[in-house]
Amino acid sequence: MPKISVVICTYARYDVLRKAVKSLTTQTLSKDDFEILIIDNTPNAETELGAEMKKELADISNLTYVFEKIPGLSNARNVGYKLANSPYISYLDDDAIAEPQWLEEVLKGFETFNNVGVVGGRIAPIWEIPRPSWLGDALVGNVSVVDWGGELRLADETEWFAGANISFAKSVLEEAGGFSTNLGRKGAGQVLLSNEESELLDFIKRSDYVEVYNPKASVDHLVEKKRLRREWFRRRAAWQAASDFMMNPTNAEANLKDSLTNIKDFLCSLPPRYRNIQGLYYATDDAGQFQWQLSAIYANTILTLAGFDGLEGIENGNA
Repeated sequence: MPKISVVICTYARYDVLRKAVKSLTTQTLSKDDFEILIIDNTPNAETELGAEMKKELADISNLTYVFEKIPGLSNARNVGYKLANSPYISYLDDDAIAEPQWLEEVLKGFETFNNVGVVGGRIAPIWEIPRPSWLGDALVGNVSVVDWGGELRLADETEWFAGANISFAKSVLEEAGGFSTNLGRKGAGQVLLSNEESELLDFIKRSDYVEVYNPKASVDHLVEKKRLRREWFRRRAAWQAASDFMMNPTNAEANLKDSLTNIKDFLCSLPPRYRNIQGLYYATDDAGQFQWQLSAIYANTILTLAGFDGLEGIENGNA
């Protein structure tokens, strides 16, 4: 019985998948102590490139290659943990490269403390193109850059983990019912729903489990040039608002008037010609202003989803 299982969910990304798998073949943990589960969610994968990839990886004795026809990252992750034969499940993105000691350090996180529900680790970026000037430090979390520093420890309440490098006790996944299939990515990236991990982490916070961060459980993660575009971040902000609204509408609607004020203040900060809907798509190289633009897009999406009808009262000074 393996000590830990690695689940990689992939969707038509065989070029990067090879590198992810290769990094698992050089782990310091004995291959007898872990298994690799590839969940291929690519349409028609069994008869096309997926079949070739499965054949290419067939010599890796601790690897199992599974074709999953039902679309969605959350569903693929659920398939992975249900097939796993170990008490711990490590999720690695198909475009991530694990450091050689990664699995040993993940296991150390589970074994050092009692009742551990989740272990998160460092995620360092591999920039496909130079990082743009408008991408400030406050926004790099959107492309799964995580580095809380320090040593192996119980995670602080303000510290969050990203799905490119996150490990759960299988018991947690079973108790929580896995990842919500109403949330999470679908397809090749057109739908940027998220929060499937946040929902599980909220479950852990409400339970007796603890969260552990180990910076030595480290991976490098590709930040593709298609994500290093302002339009991708704008889409990401709108989809995050939709994800938050779906997860907890009451919380999302808690400060609608403040959201409107944020939008108005942002638009008023722009040159006169952009003090309208165009301002939400105004191209700026200033990191602070771009971050503000994204918060305005987020706020506008929440207002729309909530069907906000308080504009008249605010304009009349009655709010």
